[in-house]
Amino acid sequence: MKNFIEELKWRGMLAQVMPGAEELLQKEMVTAYLGTDPTADSLHIGHLCGIMMLRHLQRCGHKPIILVGGATGMIGDPSGKSQERNLLDTETLYHNQECIKAQVAKFLDFEAEGPNAAEMVNNYDWMKDFTFLDFARTVGKHITVNYMMAKDSVQQRLNGTARDGLSFTEFTYQLLQGYDFLHLYQTKNCKMQLGGNDQWGNMTTGTELIRRTLGNEAEAYALTCPLITKADGKKFGKTESGNIWLDRNRTTPYKFYQFWLNVSDDDAEKYIKIFTSLEKETIDALVEEHKQDPGRRILQKRLAQEVTVMVHSQEDYDMAVEASGILFGKSTKENLAKLDEQTFLDVFEGVENFTISADQLGQPAVEILTSDTCKVFPSKGEMRKMVQGGGVSINKEKVTDQNRPITSDDLIGGKYILAQRGKKNYYLITVK
Repeated sequence: MKNFIEELKWRGMLAQVMPGAEELLQKEMVTAYLGTDPTADSLHIGHLCGIMMLRHLQRCGHKPIILVGGATGMIGDPSGKSQERNLLDTETLYHNQECIKAQVAKFLDFEAEGPNAAEMVNNYDWMKDFTFLDFARTVGKHITVNYMMAKDSVQQRLNGTARDGLSFTEFTYQLLQGYDFLHLYQTKNCKMQLGGNDQWGNMTTGTELIRRTLGNEAEAYALTCPLITKADGKKFGKTESGNIWLDRNRTTPYKFYQFWLNVSDDDAEKYIKIFTSLEKETIDALVEEHKQDPGRRILQKRLAQEVTVMVHSQEDYDMAVEASGILFGKSTKENLAKLDEQTFLDVFEGVENFTISADQLGQPAVEILTSDTCKVFPSKGEMRKMVQGGGVSINKEKVTDQNRPITSDDLIGGKYILAQRGKKNYYLITVK
């Protein structure tokens, strides 16, 4: 069996770990859990480090549990937040849980034979019938307010760094998370909780609750991964358009692939260790090869391939590579037609847009592409010169006659035309 702690260390995935955890992991197969609140119907890449911890845990012979916080998701965790979350209803939480389970199944083996098959649990199942009086007697009496107040996540909210203070609902979050650990310890023999480093306070409340409830001999440990940032110190996984999601309907596989392809050299070297299952020797060789010729972007390409195939599929990766080549490589109208609409729009995001009416179809290209509503060329004379020089394309096909009509046969996806002036100037024309 691989050493889980050593695996995390060389990958740069270990922030804090309680004394005794490594010895336990070497002594026996350990059941460990990681929690995520189903506040959306998809995980984003900010969740990936935690999910990869579970993946490495299972590959090292231990048992991973992913806990979906159906109950705690109704409350909101103050850790790292400056204001209170919106509360979600049961139906939305259940929908989000099912979507998350489908995504996590790509990383963990729920069907594994033997004792270390992955499991998914929902804390709503054991919290829904837990009365306030039961909670006060079972949990509240073991943890003092002084202990809870000392947590950084609470202090930051109380000391004016947050606009709205801290509600009692959120204040109780660390007790609810602590009780999750106690429940899993008692029902699943789960002795370890994994999470991001911003969760350390909540996680240690769990180990404290277990020891105060069951006695000091109870073995319960917490282990965290660092919060991933970019080389410039900015938050990882955020772009100008928001989060990079694992759900293809929120972030297309093309955009997902492009995110990893465009990270810096320093980030690529860090991320390939964290977000792939490649072995150390393979990664070391890739890093060395990249340093010989950084312009080939060996690390970024391999990183983008590994993560896109893992999150989506080989077919989605192939499509993303093909789509990436459309702007810079030799491609055809058939290549364009193969793309789904959102990927097509993602590829040409940022290019100048024009809209023409359907009744303009049938007119010569020179009339349409120099019209007031679609000024790809400033004049007919300029277009004529570029056509003669072979510098005009419609849907990646060279235009040899400026009077060739643009018809409905030219429409990509029934409504788009891609015009190209020279090598780098693209224009997206929408027909309405």
